[in-house]
Amino acid sequence: MHQFIVRGAIIPAPLFQATSREEAVCEMIASLRLASTITEADEKPIVEAILRRERLGTTGIGNTIAIPHSRHHSVQQLVGAIAVSSRGLNWDSVDGEPVYVMVLLISPPDRPGEHLRALENIVTRLRDTTFVQRLRNAQTADEIWDILTGGSS
Repeated sequence: MHQFIVRGAIIPAPLFQATSREEAVCEMIASLRLASTITEADEKPIVEAILRRERLGTTGIGNTIAIPHSRHHSVQQLVGAIAVSSRGLNWDSVDGEPVYVMVLLISPPDRPGEHLRALENIVTRLRDTTFVQRLRNAQTADEIWDILTGGSS
């Protein structure tokens, strides 16, 4: 996942403020803007695209995980953000449980295969309950980055 997660768009639990799915998406998109990955002008349209995708069907895949995603013309390459909630969020997940780990993905519209491979990569990594627990226990963005890369920052 570290190939597309923007290091500056990692929000560990102590810094994550959102209390709803919509706020979480906004906070994660804002982290991408603050990391200079998307522009301020594209921030709102991307939020709208992600929330439109959520209305089609929840991206809360169960086991405390959500993968909000969309394709959007404003990005030239696959980009992502990750956030961890200490209190859990109602995401209308398929298992009805709260979400604690969110991985947001945005890809260019003309690269559907890359988008699907990234989603598959995320799902595969997040099936590992030990990996997810390590993300949930991390207190800093650097700790999360180390978990994602399997090494040290």
